[in-house]
Amino acid sequence: MNIKYFLVSCIWFFYINIGWSQGTLPVYSDYLSDNVFLIHPSAAGLNYEFAKLRLTHRQQWTDQQDAPYLQTLSYNQRLGLDAGIGGVFFNDKNGYHAQKGFQLAYAYHVNFGRDDALNQLSFGLSGTFVQNSVDQRSFTRPDPVIAPVVESDYYMNADFSVAYFNLDAYVFLTIKNLVLNTKSASDERLSSVNLRRYLLNVGYFFGWEKRFQFEPSLMFQYVEQTQEKTLDINAKIYGLFGTDKRAYVALSYRQSLDDNPIQELSQLSPILGIEIGRYSFTYTYSQQLSDLSFNYGGFHQLTFGINLFGKPRMRAYFPQYNPYMYRNDN
Repeated sequence: MNIKYFLVSCIWFFYINIGWSQGTLPVYSDYLSDNVFLIHPSAAGLNYEFAKLRLTHRQQWTDQQDAPYLQTLSYNQRLGLDAGIGGVFFNDKNGYHAQKGFQLAYAYHVNFGRDDALNQLSFGLSGTFVQNSVDQRSFTRPDPVIAPVVESDYYMNADFSVAYFNLDAYVFLTIKNLVLNTKSASDERLSSVNLRRYLLNVGYFFGWEKRFQFEPSLMFQYVEQTQEKTLDINAKIYGLFGTDKRAYVALSYRQSLDDNPIQELSQLSPILGIEIGRYSFTYTYSQQLSDLSFNYGGFHQLTFGINLFGKPRMRAYFPQYNPYMYRNDN
């Protein structure tokens, strides 16, 4: 490995772990693979007809040994007419560093519309527990400070989210890492850390000739402490085949809005998805586009989903059809 490649690796590693994945779960493009609950707690129980179980595996820099990967298992469902609950288990590993944890969420939905018109305001709150660890057992350099053990500490966190749907338009506003407290193995005290991240997500559904739908959307991120700003520009097209088959393609472009050259990173993510009955499968590929990037190896993500406890069908047409909710015809 030459020095330039090594420096780029160090910069990108620092940026990923300190900037993009501050706090708990990193914010990738998961929300475009029918998994918006991963980043917005107010999406818990948005679906009226069935519960959603989603399993994801994200692998970065496939040409590198001990490259970062992230695995998540998420579940959310409607609870009665007005409430929703959900949870996420995750395993995030990056070389010697790893974090594992779980998140529990509750959402309350207020519907202002009639039975045939969607006009809903949703509030969500989640609490997260994370165990953070560094595996020093394979460190070979003799150093009295570094013990050949697995050093660990834990984090406690909370996110708050609000969402509004009106017919074919939607907006999510989420504050992540609202109350982030850390505790190390060598210090019994809890200390508060300001790593708050603000997410603003807006989009609209356009129906095309009953069986096709176009969803443009934007997501803006802002990190309070470092003042990092990024913008996602997304385009997603759905095609409906019969009453229980759907396919979609999406393209997401993420651009940093910062002046710092280290943080001026951008990436492009094409997404392919298919749903057959209760089951769904999505593949996402992300490629860095800026000068500070690896020459080989992008980011690959697979998402497998099952819709539980409901009817495996969709509307036969798209007017006022919302893929996040699958509203009833009744």
